[in-house]
Amino acid sequence: MPQELSPERAAAMLEPADTLGIPLGPGQPPAFLRALGERTDWTDLRVYGALLAVGTELFSRPGVHYLSGFYGPLERALRDAGADIEFTPADFRRFGPLLERQAPRVMTTVATPPDADGWCSLSLHAGGTVEELRRAGADPQRLLIVETSDAFPRTFGLGERYRHALHVDEIDVVVASTEAPLALPTAPPTDVDTRIAEHAVTFIASGATLQTGIGSIPSQIATLLADGDGGDYGLHSEMFTDGCMQLHRAGKVTNTAKGHFDGVSVTTFAFGSAELYTWLDGNTEVAFLPVEVVNSPEEIAANRHMVSINGALAVDLQGQVVADTLNGDQFSGIGGAEDFVAGTGLELSDRSLVCLPSTYEKDGVLQSRIVPWFGPGAVITTPRHHVDVIVTEYGAAELEGRTVQERGHALAAIAHPDFRAELAAAAERAAKGRSPVL
Repeated sequence: MPQELSPERAAAMLEPADTLGIPLGPGQPPAFLRALGERTDWTDLRVYGALLAVGTELFSRPGVHYLSGFYGPLERALRDAGADIEFTPADFRRFGPLLERQAPRVMTTVATPPDADGWCSLSLHAGGTVEELRRAGADPQRLLIVETSDAFPRTFGLGERYRHALHVDEIDVVVASTEAPLALPTAPPTDVDTRIAEHAVTFIASGATLQTGIGSIPSQIATLLADGDGGDYGLHSEMFTDGCMQLHRAGKVTNTAKGHFDGVSVTTFAFGSAELYTWLDGNTEVAFLPVEVVNSPEEIAANRHMVSINGALAVDLQGQVVADTLNGDQFSGIGGAEDFVAGTGLELSDRSLVCLPSTYEKDGVLQSRIVPWFGPGAVITTPRHHVDVIVTEYGAAELEGRTVQERGHALAAIAHPDFRAELAAAAERAAKGRSPVL
């Protein structure tokens, strides 16, 4: 049986020079991480994680080095404040193998208290840490610390093969808390978001299997689908959001003849409102599976009429997409967008939608997000040969199978009118495989 310790006593079990693995976002143990942040004796603590969802002083302490696979607002704030933080480029399904290679001495997660049979549900996160949690628990030279809280929803996997839980006998230390998961309400959509969503839903027929990300555009797409005439949808999405819940509540999700996981919505983590977490508690309509399964391109392609919906920050007329950096600075991460773009590209009946507003303002000047070419220092998230459809408030540009010149003209047509002539001229220069660059 595991030791039952306070957060502070559990935090004292780490050495000043040590290694720690934490899950992404909603899998992070709040009370334990805050207790670690109270210590000031760190000399070389290396923490492997992604998308911080817990406010803690830990990552501001001298001697603490944080290696993140996905930047969120807290990572950006830490970087800007001078913390020792670095970005590790990897798409989501590679998180598991990378963590196995790093093999942190201490692994931790949040979970629900054990049920009558001793199983602690991993709640809102399966992701890429499940196997490493089990390896740490089984290794007498390593340490598995699990924070348990009734405020986290009890969720489920699928059968014995994908049991979304740890047994108390696998755990070294239990930290009991009353902490609740970070709630992440969706911002209300703008007029631009609504127009983008209206163009996007024209690609989603009844019976499609959907992957959606977070944000007001995917949320508005879900709203239009929930209120529309279509239905019989399946859900196979690395992230389960309020929009996914909305589709379920509207009776639009059946998950019939979807693929390998018929009958359930498949996800690897959930992030959203407190209402979403309450809805997920005890809900067997949603199966939490490891990211290497959910984000496998082959599994994605096996779904019926798969449609992936993701966002971007900029695109050039070749079709290259920048989605995780701003002027070369890390803004978010690669995540699973590439996995789903690649997976949908394996079947002609599947579609991959990349959605973005056509413009943004910088120092009061309107700038186009669709550009003739990217300048030095640009970091490409999605290569041009994977991109299918780009959607803005002005329409949709279908790029797959088109020449660079044709792509340029299609993208010019959905750009803001102020920038169309420049983009069309660059498209003409790209004829016959030539460079569009002046």
